[in-house]
Amino acid sequence: MKITILTYGSRGDVQPFLPLSVRLMEEGHSVKLAAPFRFKALVEEHKIGFVPLTGDPEDLSRRLNNAGHNFVKLLQELMKHAIEIGADVWRQTEEACKDADLIIHTFTHAVGGHTLAREKSIPDIHIQTFPMFTPTGDYPNITMPQGMPRRLNRLTHRFSAKMTWWTSRIGFEQVRRRVKLPKRKLYWPFAADPFRPRTPILCAWSPSVLPASKDWPPNVHVTGYYFFSHNNSYQPPAELLAFLQAGKQPVCVTFGSMVNRDKEKIDYIVRESLKQTGKRGIILSGWSGIDQPSSQDLLSLKAALHAWLLPYCKMVIHHGGAGTTGAGLRAGIPNVVVPFLGDQPFWGERVYAIGAGPKPILVKDLSVEKLSRAIEEGEEEFLRKTAKAIGDQIASEEGTGEAVKWIEKYSNNFQRSH
Repeated sequence: MKITILTYGSRGDVQPFLPLSVRLMEEGHSVKLAAPFRFKALVEEHKIGFVPLTGDPEDLSRRLNNAGHNFVKLLQELMKHAIEIGADVWRQTEEACKDADLIIHTFTHAVGGHTLAREKSIPDIHIQTFPMFTPTGDYPNITMPQGMPRRLNRLTHRFSAKMTWWTSRIGFEQVRRRVKLPKRKLYWPFAADPFRPRTPILCAWSPSVLPASKDWPPNVHVTGYYFFSHNNSYQPPAELLAFLQAGKQPVCVTFGSMVNRDKEKIDYIVRESLKQTGKRGIILSGWSGIDQPSSQDLLSLKAALHAWLLPYCKMVIHHGGAGTTGAGLRAGIPNVVVPFLGDQPFWGERVYAIGAGPKPILVKDLSVEKLSRAIEEGEEEFLRKTAKAIGDQIASEEGTGEAVKWIEKYSNNFQRSH
């Protein structure tokens, strides 16, 4: 089967599809992964066919950081970015899907990927790293405050789905008129249709972190996280190895792809909090652009492979991105979550709810006092034991294999019914 996977965003939006693609190829399928151009080397390192997409996800991160936790503003910024690059990305995704037998899409490609699949009369599958098009009374839309009544929770999911559908249609129409594309009917993947089964949704997180809701229809499945079973090819920098061997287990700090206007203030708070709590630290600067010198108790790096590094650390402080949260929990260490935007507060609250970390601190509320207190809480025996148990559970799961099973099952059923 020829499979095209469509995704867009930061490394956390691309990383899960590397082990998934490799596993699909091991099962005899051909895979193309369409993602932003900056991830070309990362994808091709695993011998996965790569289709580069126009646009700079770092610029998108900056815009989304400015929008914060407001779902409407987040959609507006996504739409502005999509309109700017939409014509090129649409052509590139069409080319990527030209000979596909199956299209797999994520949040940003839900409408476009499904529309292409409808036009080609082939199956499509939606994979999400946060609960988005899965209405439930258990919790609200990921950008809404927790603790609302079940009926209101369901309404927030319906509202966010309608907003996504409307902005997709409006955005496509603006792109179409700007570059004089022909008119095209768009389709919503999750609507009831007598001529086509509802697009399946595979949830790429562990049921130990967020179990499947009893409210969900049969087309939604929680598969587990998508990780490589091991990575013997990663060669850590010599300075990282030397730092790990030179003293006690450090605290890892990583805010990944977050590009925040207050980055210098955030960096100061992190460093001062580590100093006041007497912790050695490794700070991964990511896309922040912060380049501070290292010291005896503090190592500054741009990046390091989370799957390799985190098991050597005593704790991780991060932004709550879905991928980083999964890696932090899999490592079996306490997670201190400092959410910036989008789904991050949701995952921060989940970490707290399952007992794997202290209560999250929104980045706008971050202070030396609050972060120092959270670091001290992360040392508590209950949190350490709970985090270890959750890490063991996640390590025992086979999310990638479970996803491949559902992908093959649905594709075979679709072919038989058509």
